[in-house]
Amino acid sequence: MKKTLAGLALAAAAATSAMAAYPEKPVTLVVPFPPGGSTDAIARVIAQELPKKLGGTWVVDNKPGATGTIGAAFVKRAAPDGYTLFVSSLGPFVIAPHLIKAVQYDALKDLDPITVAVQAPNVLVVPASSPYKNVAELIAGLKKTPGKISFASSGAGSSDHLSAELFWQQTDTSGVHIPYKGGGPAINDLLGAQVDAAFVNINSIISHIKAGKVRALGVASEKRNTLLPDLPTLAEQGVKGAEVQSWQAVAGPKGLPAEVKTKVRDAIASILNDPAVKDKLVAQGFEIVADTPEHFAKFQAAEFARWKNLIETRKITAD
Repeated sequence: MKKTLAGLALAAAAATSAMAAYPEKPVTLVVPFPPGGSTDAIARVIAQELPKKLGGTWVVDNKPGATGTIGAAFVKRAAPDGYTLFVSSLGPFVIAPHLIKAVQYDALKDLDPITVAVQAPNVLVVPASSPYKNVAELIAGLKKTPGKISFASSGAGSSDHLSAELFWQQTDTSGVHIPYKGGGPAINDLLGAQVDAAFVNINSIISHIKAGKVRALGVASEKRNTLLPDLPTLAEQGVKGAEVQSWQAVAGPKGLPAEVKTKVRDAIASILNDPAVKDKLVAQGFEIVADTPEHFAKFQAAEFARWKNLIETRKITAD
């Protein structure tokens, strides 16, 4: 018995020592999208700053495909030792599992939540030449010509697509969804008035709004955004329950050591709240979240149920 206890004590001490030395080898941050998007940008900010907090080498590895689910499945299969982590927007966490058949992971069981890093609201915008000056006028147009007014999105099942579906549901209207292969092409056609409207993440559209190239009708958040303080929320304009925040979060394979989760989460929170980093992100439209693993888990479960309900009710597919 004494030998067994001594062995357990030595093993525990060795594990503690290993965690204290973490990271002892390069850490890979898997991003399930191509370089250049919001998620990739957040991952690279974190990867650049983490060596200053924890030491070691932190590398971003882009593994795009299947609405982010290929990267998520890759992380699920990785060893839960803290050397393969996942940086993603909400899609693979709470949306894609309801849209993609035979997804190779369970979003609520196979990923270990670390922190929601940032969030940013979607903004309802129309071309500068649009006849719609506010949300009420757009709703009136939708009711007058049901299924005719086009809403662009970065792809079927994206947060901007689901924002439009939620807006139609809450206003008892219908438009026509025009999916694009990415946010860039969707925004280009919006600028050229090839489509009538779109819900776009604020950090992707803020420069066009301020340049007068598009007209913002409302922000899909609970309160007004500091970058557009004069722009009313959808709720202020009578559309309740249509709030949509796009968010980027960090997770790992299920079974991460508690010490690793704590070290990584605390380091990321410190990075994101450093004025040199925070001010730049806020200027782009991001809000710093940096919550705990426990809060992230509860938030993910609530978001998972919310989008599942909308997708099933609206019969949304990824096709």
